[in-house]
Amino acid sequence: MNNTMFRSYDLSGVWDFSMAQMAKGTFPTAFSDTISLPNTTSLAKKGTPNPRRETGFLTDAYAFEGQAWFRKKIYIDPELIDPDTGCCPMKLTLERTRMTTLWIDGRRVGSCDSLCTPHVYDITAYVTKPLVEILVLVENTGYPTKGGHLTSPDTQSNWNGITGQMTLEVFPDVYADHVQAYPNPAEKNVTLTMQLHGASTASFTATGSVMEDDEEDSIPLFQAQLTADENGMASVTIPLDEAYYAWSEYHPAMYYLVYNIDEADCGYVSFGMREFCADGSQFTINGQPTMLRGKHDGLIFPKTGYAPTDVNEWLRVLGIAKSYGINHYRFHTCCPPDAAFTAADLLGIYMEPELPFWGTIAAPGEEGYNEAEQNYLIALGDKMLETFGNHPSFVMFSLGNELWGSPERLGEILRHYKEKDSRHLYTQGCNNFQHFPLMVPEDDYFVGVRLSKERLLRGSFGMCDAPLGHVQTDRPSTMHQYDDVIFPRQTAGEDSGDTEEIEIQYGTGVKKVQVSKTAGGLIPTKPVITHEIGQYEVYPDFREIEKYTGPLKARNFEAFRERLAARGMLHQANRFFRCSGALAAACYKEEIEAAMRSRYIAGFQLLDLQDFSGQGTALVGMLDAFLDNKGLISPEEWRMFCSDCVLLAQFPSYVLITGEMFAAKVSLRTVLPQSGTAEWMLIRENGDKLGEGRFSVQAESGLTEIGSIFCRMPEELQRPERVHLILSLADTDVCNVYDLMLYPAIAMPALEDQGELCVTEQLETALAALAAGKKTVFFPRETAESIQGFYCTDFWCYPMFRDICNWMKKPVAVGTMGLCIQDDHPALELFPTQEYSTPQWYDIVTAADCTILDDTPAGFTPIVQMIDNFERNHKLGILWEAKVGSGSLLVCTSRLSEIATRPEVRWLAKSLLHYAASEAFAPPQSVTAEQLRKWFGV
Repeated sequence: MNNTMFRSYDLSGVWDFSMAQMAKGTFPTAFSDTISLPNTTSLAKKGTPNPRRETGFLTDAYAFEGQAWFRKKIYIDPELIDPDTGCCPMKLTLERTRMTTLWIDGRRVGSCDSLCTPHVYDITAYVTKPLVEILVLVENTGYPTKGGHLTSPDTQSNWNGITGQMTLEVFPDVYADHVQAYPNPAEKNVTLTMQLHGASTASFTATGSVMEDDEEDSIPLFQAQLTADENGMASVTIPLDEAYYAWSEYHPAMYYLVYNIDEADCGYVSFGMREFCADGSQFTINGQPTMLRGKHDGLIFPKTGYAPTDVNEWLRVLGIAKSYGINHYRFHTCCPPDAAFTAADLLGIYMEPELPFWGTIAAPGEEGYNEAEQNYLIALGDKMLETFGNHPSFVMFSLGNELWGSPERLGEILRHYKEKDSRHLYTQGCNNFQHFPLMVPEDDYFVGVRLSKERLLRGSFGMCDAPLGHVQTDRPSTMHQYDDVIFPRQTAGEDSGDTEEIEIQYGTGVKKVQVSKTAGGLIPTKPVITHEIGQYEVYPDFREIEKYTGPLKARNFEAFRERLAARGMLHQANRFFRCSGALAAACYKEEIEAAMRSRYIAGFQLLDLQDFSGQGTALVGMLDAFLDNKGLISPEEWRMFCSDCVLLAQFPSYVLITGEMFAAKVSLRTVLPQSGTAEWMLIRENGDKLGEGRFSVQAESGLTEIGSIFCRMPEELQRPERVHLILSLADTDVCNVYDLMLYPAIAMPALEDQGELCVTEQLETALAALAAGKKTVFFPRETAESIQGFYCTDFWCYPMFRDICNWMKKPVAVGTMGLCIQDDHPALELFPTQEYSTPQWYDIVTAADCTILDDTPAGFTPIVQMIDNFERNHKLGILWEAKVGSGSLLVCTSRLSEIATRPEVRWLAKSLLHYAASEAFAPPQSVTAEQLRKWFGV
């Protein structure tokens, strides 16, 4: 039997199935059902249909938690079983499952509880005859840790089943496993370490190839003698001088080695030659600086309810992200299957898996110390490093999400991993200690949203984490960057040693923690990645509902649709989706460009390019949960500001005035050195050029200022119009576009009576004029039933953060989602606009109260309407018109007189007065004087 060849039996197919809930240590003897594996009980529609309608996440139509039993008989070649010496070494592997227990021919083999890595059972001693009965129990309750996004109903669901490869493998008498590849690019060789079984010495031969794009190069035959140490470990170093290729996002060269031990085929190993390092404030790949353009991933796959385990599907998934300029994935409290790393190897994606943990890591002796859970997590991390560590795409590793606890203990765990495996960079976690960030000596890089309470690294926040970010609070511009936040002029103070108790957001709830008082916050000494940037919400697209054909159903969307219909606004749903989405896309552009404009930002991690189905239903993506484009922005448009080479303009305002000088700086953020010519143009809507110019470009990796734009705006313009600033890099597809508004300089129109037109800020004056049948323009100073005007779309989703803020006794977010504008309405004839929020509306909206018009008819639609969130669904008006008795009323709830210095405000006032005085002013709907008193009778 010494020359028995490696053999593998595929266990996929039809299995006996039972959902019997048995006492510990017992198993069912009768099976009345079958199931095809790989599968989940939900996807196979096993059990009782779930009648619930979840609104905070997708509903699992066959949600099941408990014991699922799978039984199958398999026939093994009798030649592999010797009645005298026993069978060849055999292992049974279940690639992606929950907690399992295995029986072979009625004998219990053992249990495995890994949530991330394959469950591998050595069944050599249990197989005594060719016909083998395999019984597997899968349990999805009582996990050693909560499991983060691996087990959450907010993401892929807490499924039960087996979803990956299922194999029974037979090995030669002498074989090796746990093969790890440690590349040494400097010496152009690779060292393989392995566990040798069946002998202390063995002959080793290897051959293979390296693939880069469509190029293939052969690796010469290598031969050596293996000698195991007292632990059975052996190693061998293979030179690659004659076929050396480095792996990176630009050249994802992969090596494939097939090896034999004592002339028996044993297997193969794949790896890439790369060095991913932290060098000062930046990351490098093979010595070349790079910037991480990342996305969050929570393994959301609504069609199946679980993550795919085939490479082609992950090539599709990662390929979509790459088409949007993404080169990095951060897996939030989860780890993807091996197929994801394989696809990332082939595409050149930098991967950061994470332990499935979101909680507190206390030190021994401290309150909250959980020794069993910590031991489980540390061992799980060891398995992740061993199972996926050969993949060159696996470049970073995080201990979890938003952790609290002992920095010293976190450092100890990091030291353990760094001593075990030097192929990756490590961090204590993402956004640890939240308002009080710190770094431990073992950190290779920092991931967070702030460096102190006020030093923010992100453009948006929930109110429970206030202060809010620049995208939410500042007038839209292209000036923001984070360099002065990372290295402020005044350095951070020393830790005082004192502590205080604070209340923090903790998952989707709150908790109290002890923190140290630090004077100035953290000055990072390693690369900085800004964490979970974006989170700009888009109104639901109810047309998606029909796409949920798998086990996860969009019953939340159905509930939201019914709520909107009850408010009489279902006919506006598509416009709400489109307009909120356009604003969200603009917010993402401003957010990402701020990171691109920062020399000391080494990368960002979006939340997210795609929708997040749970935690209140957070529709924050430009892609839906299926990774389909929503039609809001194309990959080409997105790559204008999210790519390895981006042209950036810096100017303080999107609003220009005729006769004034437009000035802007132009920079290039690039990963690879660039040389050539950059061009700029300012063009009017009709195509006429206002100015153009060129810059010579000689840019190394990083951020380079390449020139300045100075262009006098024309004085002869009679009406406002849109102007486009277009930047491009000659002979490439690198370009960027900024839409500006140009306004002729005029005085603020007098907001007072104009002949037959009554213009007033007083309700009683307006009511008297309307009773007399007059045309009336009403600018209320206060609105009794209203929502505060807020320009930016809501953060994440209103219901989740409303609840958190209420628990923490903090102010709740405004919760609105941008404007929905009748852009062709004659009231806006002199104020050209898109149908959605653009920067010219910022001051107007900020100075407004949005009237709650819920008691108006379904056909009553404001001219300028603020979109409310899907939880509240108020009909909110900033500019609206109505008949009141025999009079006609135009209401603008923005306090224009307070912001009259703004040129756009002056033109809006002029446009409203022009319309109200015209014959076109004929409101189609009516309200009563009593309604006006209710809305404005403060």
